[in-house]
Amino acid sequence: MDDMSGMKETLHRYLCSAREGLVWKVEGVDEYDAHRPLTSTGTNLLGLVQHLAWVEAEYFGVCFGAPFDEAPGWDWEAPGTDPNIDLVAEQGREEVLGLYHRACAWADRTIGSTDLTVTGTVPWWAEDRRHPTLHAMLVHMNSETHRHAGHADILREGLDGRVGAREGDTNLVGGYDWPAHVARVQEVADRFR
Repeated sequence: MDDMSGMKETLHRYLCSAREGLVWKVEGVDEYDAHRPLTSTGTNLLGLVQHLAWVEAEYFGVCFGAPFDEAPGWDWEAPGTDPNIDLVAEQGREEVLGLYHRACAWADRTIGSTDLTVTGTVPWWAEDRRHPTLHAMLVHMNSETHRHAGHADILREGLDGRVGAREGDTNLVGGYDWPAHVARVQEVADRFR
């Protein structure tokens, strides 16, 4: 395997890992908790998943000449269009997760069939960066997906205490005295009051 294909495989593996972690954070949550706003800006679990579905579909579909056949058809430039419309999931959990899986599969076809040096076009990016390579797009999507998986991780911990990177990998020290740790963190914070 040459260096470029190894790099692509590594970037894709990390992206798939982030996708898996995101989905795991939504599994087992009831419909209400999956949809409801959990921050003052309305961040919600299914909104994050739907947002990433459309981001995957756009960045690896439209931007590389392969529009996703389920694109929502929003006109982002139309007056009055809510810039956060993709963060409001109006379908049920299984429908949104299904959309996400299909969008990721669509993206994977582009990733699998496109060389890292091929450039795409992102019309909504500034002119000086409007034509990223697949390599740059994979780095961008890794960052975007890991960021939102982290948001989902914190939201889920607040809902029911589920923590960890993905099923079978809590990424936390086992048997650790978390209440004592929280008390120690609070004690330090209190010194700064």
